[in-house]
Amino acid sequence: MKDTQENLLSKAKEVSKNAYSPYSDFPVGACILYENGNIYSGCNVENASYGLSICAERNAMSSAISAGEKTKITAIAIYSPKQKMCLPCGACRQWLCEFAKNENIEIILEDKNEKPAILKLKDIFPYGFKFDE
Repeated sequence: MKDTQENLLSKAKEVSKNAYSPYSDFPVGACILYENGNIYSGCNVENASYGLSICAERNAMSSAISAGEKTKITAIAIYSPKQKMCLPCGACRQWLCEFAKNENIEIILEDKNEKPAILKLKDIFPYGFKFDE
């Protein structure tokens, strides 16, 4: 799994170069692995009307849905050249809660030594909103 984690983080780094972040100057890239092995990437895209901006994580999830992805997320790598341990915002955590296989999906970040740091969704978002089933 270590190779997969490093591969996802590498892809997140690469796609962060495509970010459109003229307002915050905070580019972010995300790369998501689905349970069927498909991988989707996204970067943040800002707008002068800040509320219309989209984060890298939600951009990647939207790309997967647009491509017809029906399986669940098993891991996501998130990278910003501006900040180590670049955690997802609250909105992205809720989206991950919606589309994750379970609360144990891996959140892969780059630590201060430029190595993958692994967290679980349940650790960074323990009480996500879900409809009762």
